[in-house]
Amino acid sequence: MTLRLLLLLGLIVPAVASVPCFAAAADRVALVIGNAKYPDADAPLTEPVNDARDLADELKRDGFNVDVLENAGGEAMRHALDRLYGKIKPGTVALVFFSGYGIQSNRQSYLIPVDAQIWQEADVRRDGFSLETVLGEINGRGAGVKIALIDASRRNPYERRFRTASAGLAPVIAPTGTLVMYSAALSAVVSDSGRDHSLFVQELLKEIRVPDLSAEETLNHTRVGVTRASRNEQVPWISSSLAEDFTFVTGPAGNRPAGGAAETNVTPPPAPTPSPTQVVVAPPAPPPAPPMPSPAPSPVQKADTPPPAPAPTATPAPVPPAASNSPSPEPNVAPTSTQVALADDPTVKSLSAKIAANPDDVSALYRRGQVYASKGAYDLAIKDFDDTIRINPKDVEALNNRCWARTVIGELQTALRDCNEALRLRPNFVDALDSRGLLNLKSGANKNAIADFDAALKINPRLTSSLYGRGLARQRSGAAQEGALDIANAKAMDPNVVQEFESYGVR
Repeated sequence: MTLRLLLLLGLIVPAVASVPCFAAAADRVALVIGNAKYPDADAPLTEPVNDARDLADELKRDGFNVDVLENAGGEAMRHALDRLYGKIKPGTVALVFFSGYGIQSNRQSYLIPVDAQIWQEADVRRDGFSLETVLGEINGRGAGVKIALIDASRRNPYERRFRTASAGLAPVIAPTGTLVMYSAALSAVVSDSGRDHSLFVQELLKEIRVPDLSAEETLNHTRVGVTRASRNEQVPWISSSLAEDFTFVTGPAGNRPAGGAAETNVTPPPAPTPSPTQVVVAPPAPPPAPPMPSPAPSPVQKADTPPPAPAPTATPAPVPPAASNSPSPEPNVAPTSTQVALADDPTVKSLSAKIAANPDDVSALYRRGQVYASKGAYDLAIKDFDDTIRINPKDVEALNNRCWARTVIGELQTALRDCNEALRLRPNFVDALDSRGLLNLKSGANKNAIADFDAALKINPRLTSSLYGRGLARQRSGAAQEGALDIANAKAMDPNVVQEFESYGVR
């Protein structure tokens, strides 16, 4: 299976020790971005814009010259970054905050603008903004302290099935003098709360308002607060190479610019202990490791990892093909409401125009198939994958995607042929192993399902679909305790995984 894909950013530069309580605005600059309305998402995010506004207000009270962007596309983000770079001179304090969707690709974290068109790995690097690149540019302009505050650890709309990037964010290789904080652990994701503000920003604002805390102390207290408030379900990640102290607020609360309100209790609470089933990367106090596969690179990085032996070819029990959920249009038959809605979708319109101009445009056919599949129009998706494979019979991505779509609607025999062919052409293709695991699970071949999910998890231990699917297969095979542990770990990483499998007809 192939469609699962999150990032965010912030920066600060230190004030010189001899400056007064609040450096001049020119000495502290900030770029604050809140991206909520992504056309590819089912609904706008509720948190980023409010979080960006509140953080921007706080930073202004702390003496920052703040540039605020809401629902920014690629050009707007590029121009805003250029403005930020232009304000930086030696010793400037520069802060960049990003809330929205982020994606890990090729071991880097990318901030995603609202108009990004992401279909494959290369598109992430084309449309996204690398956190490492931004930090490097700010450092090159002479900023003293760089602080990245990243609230983008959400499961994103580009990551659902038809791609192979890892969930969550990657560690940052940043220049000296940098403090980076992610709102969740490396490679971990959290669901958008549906509230007006994120837990991460709520706790961050509390700590920023405490006078005379160093930046490191502010962020460490924020991590403890988020971890405690979430009952260990969300554990922020911090990386620091600061060579000098920086303080958001100095002196008593009365010395702050008008509008600021400082907290007086600066004693950090004890770090909570993560639960045994939690999968975390950088908790305040590491728990005993759960019995899961040891971490390995994500599928897009698996060239560095010796491939496991391919899982045995499965032959599920014969199952009659199920009727499609989204019948394709036929002559003299009125189109369904789903087809009408899809025809009006701007992405579908654009791709359909390309296909009309060139019926053998394999890229447009494949991408339109992805859109149809992500929206549940499986028959239409399969037709586009049919044409893709007709033009290029060795397209393993299209074979895997057609296998998965056929599996979802119950066409298990033809789906099996697609998955087996994809794995013949690309042995140890993690997405095809995951797809075939689902196929075996639906057909009742639980041992074969476990073998496929095992092979997929050896390549990517954080592939929640394989972890949850293996848990179900283990329970159905009589290994109730092992299955329950797999399911608990999968749900900890992705609370929506149960609903996802139910949409495939698997409970």
